Amino acid sequence: MQEQKIKFMVFSLLLMFSANALAQSNSTTEHRGYGYGFAAPVVNNYGSTGFQAGFGGEGSVYKGLGVGGELSYLSFSRFDNGVGVLSPNASYHFRGVTKDGKWVPFVTGGYSLYFRNSAVSGVNFGGGVNYWFKERIGLRFEVRDQVIALEGTGHFVGFRAGISFR
Repeated sequence: MQEQKIKFMVFSLLLMFSANALAQSNSTTEHRGYGYGFAAPVVNNYGSTGFQAGFGGEGSVYKGLGVGGELSYLSFSRFDNGVGVLSPNASYHFRGVTKDGKWVPFVTGGYSLYFRNSAVSGVNFGGGVNYWFKERIGLRFEVRDQVIALEGTGHFVGFRAGISFR
């Protein structure tokens, strides 16, 4: 079982690096992907709050459809009481919503691996918007629900803000 988790983590990291490679484009008008960093206050259905910070990347697969992943740290009531989160995801970006293309809403979801001394599986889903105020840099706002099936179902909802770059 532990060997399968390690193989999955290696596969997920390769997926994230592949998405970042796709994000590099020689064209100034066509972008095949992007990277981002974020920080977020987190609330959960257990009655406590926490904090999450991380980075990720996505590559465009077909039109607005993308694949990517992220690596983050999710803390609970104290910063030293947290877990690592590895999430390979699929996404859809609604391009062409505004004439200038600066506002790009998106939805995302996928698998999450929560790890510390052991590993637990879960899922995540959310949505938000990228605001591209420059050609290659923008702001990212997102709400993401991360679900863990551990002693009941735990929902960890993060209100993320960050920087996007392409």
